Amino acid sequence: MNVLFIHQNFPGQFRHIAAHLARQPGVSVRAIGREQSAGLPGIPIQRYRPHRPAAKETHPYARTFEEGVLHGQQVLRLLLDLKAKGYRPDVIIAHPGWGETLYAKQAFPGCKLIHFCEYYYRTDGADAGFDPEFPLTLDSAASIHSRNALHLLNLENCDAAITPTRWQHSLHPAAYHDKIKVIHEGIDTDNLGPDPNAVLNLPNGQQLRAGDPVVTYVARNLEPYRGFHQFMRALPRLFTAHPSCQVVIVGGDGVSYGSKPKDAPNWRTKLLRENLIDANRVHFLGNVPYATYKKVLQVSAVHVYLTYPFVLSWSLLEAMACGCLVVASDTAPVREVIRDGDNGLLLNFFDAVELCKRLLQVLEQPWKFDLLRHSAWSKAQEYAVKEGNQGYIRAMVGEKEQHKCLGRNQNHMLAGNS
Repeated sequence: MNVLFIHQNFPGQFRHIAAHLARQPGVSVRAIGREQSAGLPGIPIQRYRPHRPAAKETHPYARTFEEGVLHGQQVLRLLLDLKAKGYRPDVIIAHPGWGETLYAKQAFPGCKLIHFCEYYYRTDGADAGFDPEFPLTLDSAASIHSRNALHLLNLENCDAAITPTRWQHSLHPAAYHDKIKVIHEGIDTDNLGPDPNAVLNLPNGQQLRAGDPVVTYVARNLEPYRGFHQFMRALPRLFTAHPSCQVVIVGGDGVSYGSKPKDAPNWRTKLLRENLIDANRVHFLGNVPYATYKKVLQVSAVHVYLTYPFVLSWSLLEAMACGCLVVASDTAPVREVIRDGDNGLLLNFFDAVELCKRLLQVLEQPWKFDLLRHSAWSKAQEYAVKEGNQGYIRAMVGEKEQHKCLGRNQNHMLAGNS
């Protein structure tokens, strides 16, 4: 069986399923990604680069679509080259968000195409216009509406689709709901868990240990989409009320979603300027190796996760898998994972005063939340890699086709054996 993964940043969300399939007898795995793709050991990858960016003259509302066409055109060239050399994929699993698979069916019309449908944009009821500090303009709304043209083509082109949460599923047009299965790709729960002996070595030489009053915050980049501005506004009040707590922040200074501030090089600089914070008690680690990141979660007394109604971060599930007590925003799709007072604490995204209050409750009486920590760990096990792999494999082969596609390998693959 030949499986081809296509992802601009391969492996991206396909890390676990691609590695799992590559270990199975009788399964050949290849990948296509852009020039910056990290790839995975043992999986051949072809990297591409669009031959030009979208033209400056292109209307702003249509620029994303033109970029998608350029990505799709370049990937089509790679697919046709593979075809000329005799390669035939049985299944293509792709993140189509940048347009790479717009023309995949032109190269391989009989191949099963599965799309990872991460997000369908809305001008209300989701991220756009959620935060009153960043109101949605008519121009932005029109641009968002036009952006979905690419996603509608992706939904039409694919044979099946996957999305990680029920809320992300609900954003897509109702006509496609039956086509899209809710399957989370999974986190590596086998290598995550509480460690009462965990020690985090900070760059300044200080050590933080499990059991210390440590507040943690993690995001790919420190920005409003992940509530960084609300978190920073809670810290002055927190430091005044709790004289010994330490705050550890992981994340870069770039922008994953939204835009940079107009009056500062990045959101960290802007919010440090606006909030008087004891620099000796706030530790910005930037982007860190995974082992360090895991230690951050394991020494955490209370972990903060704030987000607009947007895609769910792996870091939330990984924090829960490490046994963290999570204080999170009461926003979609967080509510699918955390139940207030059962396996975490939920609060209004915009209420920095309530955030400080909740953090103090946990820091001052941490033993009262031990059951919540255990429940968080238990919930995270539902998102184990094994569960994600099994869901992806069932989406690949289907009930009627599984014997034809996998033959004797079927049970082995579905069992999630490594």
